[in-house]
Order: sequence, then C-alpha cells, then structure tokens
Amino acid sequence: MNQDDDLCLCFHVTKRKVIQHIRVHRPRVASQLSECFGAGTGCGWCRPFLQRLLDEAEPDNVALPGAAQYASRRQRYRDEQQGQRDSNS
Repeated sequence: MNQDDDLCLCFHVTKRKVIQHIRVHRPRVASQLSECFGAGTGCGWCRPFLQRLLDEAEPDNVALPGAAQYASRRQRYRDEQQGQRDSNS
C-alpha cells in the first residue's frame, strides 16, 4: 500500500493522513484514530491495520497489502458481515 492509498475506505482516509495524525496527536489507543477524519468508524475493516500503525515506532515501514488486494479483502469482509446480519434477521 502506498502512502496516498486509502486505508479507511469508508471515509477515504489515506495511510499518510493516519501516520501524520499519529505523529502529531500521539494517540494512546487505536480508537482515538477515529479523530482522524473518522477512520475506523465505518465498516470496521481497517481497525486492525490502524492498530498495527499505532503499535509501530516507525509506522511508515509497516507493510500493508496492496491497494487492490486490500479493497478486495474488505469487500469479502463486508459481504460476510452482511451475510451474518441477514441470517440474524
């Protein structure tokens, strides 16, 4: 994933914005990253990736899947979430 690829696909928050937010605001827990343009508050797919960036001393070096693979995996995640909601109805 490149710096300017969306990390939070729901709100189009780039990896660069999240890293900059971490550097400037120094959040203590991943949930505080929601203050970065709502990152992590939509479908929830990006939350583990946000946590990985927060946990690293050098978040620029965190390897994430490429943008296409990331989006594809998110779509599967959302499809599974929808299937669970449908079966609970």
